[in-house]
Amino acid sequence: MVYHSSFVNEEEFANACGCPLLPLKTHIKGPAPLSNQDSADIVDEAITFFRANVFLRNFDIKSSADKLLIYLTFYINVALKRLEGCRTLAGGTKAIINLGLENVPIPGEAGFPFAGLFSLPQSKKEAELFRNYLKQIREETSGRLLSVAYRPNGTPNKWWLAFAKRKFMNFIAP
Repeated sequence: MVYHSSFVNEEEFANACGCPLLPLKTHIKGPAPLSNQDSADIVDEAITFFRANVFLRNFDIKSSADKLLIYLTFYINVALKRLEGCRTLAGGTKAIINLGLENVPIPGEAGFPFAGLFSLPQSKKEAELFRNYLKQIREETSGRLLSVAYRPNGTPNKWWLAFAKRKFMNFIAP
């Protein structure tokens, strides 16, 4: 069973590359609008649905927000792959920071995993907006992922890190 995003009314959000710029509960600077701290955002959905959606080979897209959910599911898979060898929270934090420092490819660039899922940017301004949004959402996802991938005492949570071995939609995480 596929878990879809609850953000189905995309008209109220700005778009870039065919993807809605959904609000986030974040303190990280970026183009995403701020979300209500009491409601779930797309990052909460991605982390909550990850362990079910990672088993899928096909993902039926019901709304544009599902495209972002697919991207975040793949990113969580990549992040867990990086955390797999880290035995402490400090080591995991360092690995996640290094992942955050990497270049964020956008549609049309080499290294972007879902070439046909998002439309190509129509201008340099749209490309920069989308790159900054993806960078912001990746940083926010990384921070929240650390809190579930590691227990409060700093040891790895094997029930999360075991999913690093899974391929999502037959993509091998780098």
